[in-house]
Amino acid sequence: MLKVRIIGVLVVKAGTVVQSINFDKYLPVGRPAIAVDYLNRWGIDEITLLDINATQEARSPRFDDIREYSKSCHVPLSVGGGISDIDDIRRLIHFGADKVVLNNVLVKNINLITEGARLFGNQCIVASIDARRISPRKYEAFTNSGKMPTGFAPAELAKKAEERGAGEILLNSIDRDGSKKGYDLELIEQVMNAVNIPVIVCGGVNHPSHFQEAIELGVSAVAAANFFHYTEHSVITVKSYLKSLDDRVRLDSYATYDHSKFDLLGRAGKEEDTVLDKLRFEYIPEEII
Repeated sequence: MLKVRIIGVLVVKAGTVVQSINFDKYLPVGRPAIAVDYLNRWGIDEITLLDINATQEARSPRFDDIREYSKSCHVPLSVGGGISDIDDIRRLIHFGADKVVLNNVLVKNINLITEGARLFGNQCIVASIDARRISPRKYEAFTNSGKMPTGFAPAELAKKAEERGAGEILLNSIDRDGSKKGYDLELIEQVMNAVNIPVIVCGGVNHPSHFQEAIELGVSAVAAANFFHYTEHSVITVKSYLKSLDDRVRLDSYATYDHSKFDLLGRAGKEEDTVLDKLRFEYIPEEII
């Protein structure tokens, strides 16, 4: 049975890992090298690093930085931002990336997906789709960090990427980004129904139960960015929570939260210390966090 992957996303702006809110506000976290090292040490399955300035600045990825990050990265590393041609893909893989994440090229140069998959294998090509709800049950894909509408529905663009050779879809909800309301399950279902390749979902996680909601839809991987910052135990907490509900989650660490219960904020404790388990909810007011 295939395991569901837990992926840590590092959003990098001006060389700093940031917390993103609706693709509009950014709060500094720290150095990417430290964030990569931290996620490695606490048991993440994969890391995705997205340089959101690269395309806006019309520059290539920072290859030397990727080489440094990959030295301490012992899990698959996906890299996105500023990739415009096959040489960018080749150099990223040479400097330690296991996969490349392509967003703008889905509408500007989708042939790059086909060429990249042919040369390096479709397992190396991740099509990134940032989606915004534009009316009830209707979504549109955006590029340029959520600023540029594409005219495509996310499901339509995902299918197009699959046909051109993408090996995975990274689906991010702009509306849920930083909201702490959980994944947009309706958006996820629309895209999953359109493709046969693995779908990774991101945007809105605030509690381990949010991961489980997406896993129950059948996604191949669940990802989060803001959720994993500042809390050293967050990866192990999530995996322990999910492992208690679903054996498809990989938990190799000797240190776990087995037999614990999880409170309103997703914090683990002794059974007698907490009263809420497997809780599902949409929002926790900021003032109690």
